[in-house]
Amino acid sequence: MTTKTEKRSLFARLIGDRCGNFAMMTAIVCPLILAAGGVAIDLTNIVMTRANLQDAADSAALAAASALANDAKSKAEAKLLAMQFLKTQMYGGTGGNVDPSDNGASEFESGTQISITETAMLGNGKSFKVDISTKHTLNFNAFTRLLGQKSTELKAKSTAESATESKNALSMFLVLDKSGSMAWITNEKDKTLTSCINWTEQNWGNTKTKATSPCYVSKMAALKLAVASLFTQFTIADPTNTFVRTGTIAYDSTTYTPSELTWGSTTSLAYVNLLKADGGTASGNATKIAYNKLIAASENTAHKAKNGQVPTKYLVLMTDGANNSSADDTSTKATCVSAKAAGIEVYSVAFMAPTAGQNLLKACATDTSHYFEAENMAALVAAFKVIGERTSAVVSRLTK
Repeated sequence: MTTKTEKRSLFARLIGDRCGNFAMMTAIVCPLILAAGGVAIDLTNIVMTRANLQDAADSAALAAASALANDAKSKAEAKLLAMQFLKTQMYGGTGGNVDPSDNGASEFESGTQISITETAMLGNGKSFKVDISTKHTLNFNAFTRLLGQKSTELKAKSTAESATESKNALSMFLVLDKSGSMAWITNEKDKTLTSCINWTEQNWGNTKTKATSPCYVSKMAALKLAVASLFTQFTIADPTNTFVRTGTIAYDSTTYTPSELTWGSTTSLAYVNLLKADGGTASGNATKIAYNKLIAASENTAHKAKNGQVPTKYLVLMTDGANNSSADDTSTKATCVSAKAAGIEVYSVAFMAPTAGQNLLKACATDTSHYFEAENMAALVAAFKVIGERTSAVVSRLTK
């Protein structure tokens, strides 16, 4: 065999040798495999970090909104609180890559925008809108960087709204019938007593009437319970006595000295609790006095000085009978017309009253929804409670 033939044979063997192919392919493909693995890891990290970033933004917005409405925080304090929530969740979150010891923290803070919009509401309330937009740079691992990508920017936005309780001022004057028929019984048994004089239309004024059993609650006692139910709504809505003023006047055939309009309902309730049934029925003068008290300039001045508002005004007229004189009907109706023209809402409650009394109170009420007929104690208490709920709803409104 010649030398030339030997060389050709050696080259042919070298070309046909496959022993190193796997090592060569591994050397070429390995970086791609590593890069693909890095991408898979970083994709998982992106999903987790984006979710964590959004959760952080949501938590921060809610925390700031709550602090503004419930804790009376300033805008600056609310923004600081929001940033603290963001950092805490991103530093401690399972997907976060922000390290407070490096430049990531300052970059994260500089990439976050927190804006707060404050809007005045009816009364003294305020509403707040907190908008947060933030971004975070997520650095890729070394394997992903083999593809030439070093990082990606993740963004999140969140909005939260809140509002303080809006308090709105009101003044209410009660005009209450204390005539003799208010001593008569209702159908409700008084379980606190074993024996008593149960006054009725038939035995009223009879000095020979004796105590009997069981005892029944009088209409006057029912009225006191009903008024207390109404005033309870005011206590709940205005526990600091800053927005509600009440006054009360009682009448029979005589008009009695009123309980003047004062803050809260304690004085008015005490006045009602001292009432005793007696006399005839004449609502005209008492209704006019209540109306004049409500429209007095001093009433608006009192609210302006304490809560800065012009109050919503209410007149509540109650009777269990009919006026002894048509002149009182005429006077009462005229006052109700004037009250409604002045923007005063008139509620009326006919308590086991005859048709004449019912017709008068229907004419006085602002509308049919402001008129109540109560034929028993439960209905009377319910009527006054409804009045309390409706009017106290004006005092206190909580939004969003």
